Amino acid sequence: MGRIVSIGECMGELSETGSPGMLSMGFAGDTLNTAYYLRHSLGEDWQVDYVSAAGTDGLSDRMVDFLKSEGIGTDHVRRLADKTIGLYYITLKDGERSFTYWRNDSAARRLASDPAALNRALEGADLAYWSGITLAILSNQDRLALIEALGHFAGKGGTVVFDPNLRPRLWDNPETMRGWVHRAAAVSDLCLPSFEDEATWFGDADAAATARRYQAEGARRVIVKNGADDVTFAGGSGELFRFSVPSVEHVVDTTAAGDSFNAGYLAAELNGASIENAVAAGARLAGRVIGARGALVPDAVTQA
Repeated sequence: MGRIVSIGECMGELSETGSPGMLSMGFAGDTLNTAYYLRHSLGEDWQVDYVSAAGTDGLSDRMVDFLKSEGIGTDHVRRLADKTIGLYYITLKDGERSFTYWRNDSAARRLASDPAALNRALEGADLAYWSGITLAILSNQDRLALIEALGHFAGKGGTVVFDPNLRPRLWDNPETMRGWVHRAAAVSDLCLPSFEDEATWFGDADAAATARRYQAEGARRVIVKNGADDVTFAGGSGELFRFSVPSVEHVVDTTAAGDSFNAGYLAAELNGASIENAVAAGARLAGRVIGARGALVPDAVTQA
């Protein structure tokens, strides 16, 4: 039996239903989205746990109950009586989304404030998954604690997977963001950046430059997503490959495109697929997800 821990923030998601004045309520968040699709893509011989924090209010209870109902472990979701969970609202235009957030009182901002609890969560895991958003919402002290814990986990043979998921609005300034993202890469075996974001905030000329930069910072392997264009893979032996991805005819909502790709890729790799086939699996899953509304699409895995 294998065990995956996904570390980050699950939020309440408000999204449009297509009917005027009507909204739907769900739960999502970048690392939660990936955990969700991993849980639905892997067999029962894999355990998927979420590492986060929530309040003790009714909305937090609903979130934890939702995770449990989807088969995601919640033993390492700390409950803080003086906090709640964050909320966000999705606005769609031509399939592209924008977000409005309410997260200042989010308990997840303190998910790494207890280093002992963090180490307990990682103990016995095979793979730890986290993101730049996970880092962004923390204090500097807690960022250091999380990186230290993941470095210790990696040193004991655990696999650390990092999606930079660059969100400058969550950081004090772009320079701070870039510095912490590179520190995160240094303890990660696999990085999963998106080229458009990387080109904007790091000035990379092409996807190969993105891959090489993350490797220079310490990542052994890098997979650079690039929307509908080729995926670039840089391996630990210096090899560089490009893989085409199938086109998507009907895009409804691009929410969780990268998160679901990551899950599809990782699930396939964990099941022994080649890099090329794992990339294809990630692309197929992402294509299904962006063909429907919302971050979590229940039938996307069975259709992929």
